[in-house]
Amino acid sequence: MTETAHPLDISIVGAGIAGIAAAIALRRNGHRVQILESAQIKAEIGAAIVVPVNAQRVLEHLGYDKENLLSVDFVAIETFNAAQGGESRSGPWRKIDGKGALMCVRSDLHAELERLATGPGVGPPAVIRLSSQVVDCNPDEGSLTLSDGSVVQSDVVLGADGISSTIRTHVLGYEQKSVRTGLTTSRTLLDMAALNALPELAWLRQGASGPRNVIEFGNKFRVLFLYPCRNGTIMNFLAGVEDPHQADPGWEPSSTREDLLAEFTDYHPQFQALFTMLPERLPRWQLRFLPTLSTWVRGRAALLGDAAHATLPTLGQGAAQAIEDAGALSVLFPAGTARTDIPARLKAFEGLRKERAELIARESHDQMMVPSERGKYLRDPELQKVVMGYDVLDAARKVYAEQFGGGGI
Repeated sequence: MTETAHPLDISIVGAGIAGIAAAIALRRNGHRVQILESAQIKAEIGAAIVVPVNAQRVLEHLGYDKENLLSVDFVAIETFNAAQGGESRSGPWRKIDGKGALMCVRSDLHAELERLATGPGVGPPAVIRLSSQVVDCNPDEGSLTLSDGSVVQSDVVLGADGISSTIRTHVLGYEQKSVRTGLTTSRTLLDMAALNALPELAWLRQGASGPRNVIEFGNKFRVLFLYPCRNGTIMNFLAGVEDPHQADPGWEPSSTREDLLAEFTDYHPQFQALFTMLPERLPRWQLRFLPTLSTWVRGRAALLGDAAHATLPTLGQGAAQAIEDAGALSVLFPAGTARTDIPARLKAFEGLRKERAELIARESHDQMMVPSERGKYLRDPELQKVVMGYDVLDAARKVYAEQFGGGGI
């Protein structure tokens, strides 16, 4: 007897970019989606983000309104020698099909995704359940246990719960922790009008629209990375340094302005002027990477986003790869997907996404951690084409046609 297909009940663990984007994709196909988020309030962390063309393709497919990102065009990157004032070189950023990357505040992208996931639109709106911490998962049964003891039963479970994923442990059958790199980044958003008022910071306004990269040319890792967003009214500030104290019990997720200035005290004065504009304290993150996983899938559960393939920020592809995951799911789980189809569709998802996402994660690691590899992405047009020229929707349609005998969405 053939199973009658009904909309699938899908539980997504984690309401970050990976989880929200997947919710949009599956909601649009008519499935019933709930997002379980451990936080008590909706608060997307992070400062700003680059949205490359490979992510934009998926966002367009999902129906996003580019204007809502309040983005700034990424035309070129200006790289400055930290020790010599004014010396820089410009590297035009690759366009794909006439499009370039966008720079926006991360929360603006997240808000647009949440609008598409939960607001009026195609398919039943996704439901976000806050204060819903998942403590256990049975991937074969598709069940989740919450911290209050309640059990959520679903046809599909998607673990989008980040680099410290709980679902990953249950999919793998063992705990795989992320690994420290010994590098730390401090980030904040600065008012552009205040920056423009300082003559010493004229270098921020010169040249093409895009990031300003201030680096030390040597083996030591120190970098200042800035780019405009929110229609040019905000400047994203990032300072990256070597950090031998990451394992210390007293390590704090914030740094002081004075501590950062001490790290960059030998930078040219025009770059040090930036530090006078920083708040007294600003958030910082340990840069960590996730070793290659043996699998992303078990039974009715799968991993996506940072839970599956957390990357370093070197290639600007962390969120983009999560959005590609959503694009793949949108094709592989169309309306009419039967419950009996789920394990095969999840394996197809893994087969489509795992090798590519792991390649990007590996390159992002090596190009940050190996001094001779630093800057490779900027110098390698072929790698840029592989990364940004990829169309996950087209690739997923081909997989769907080959494995399931149809054209997909």
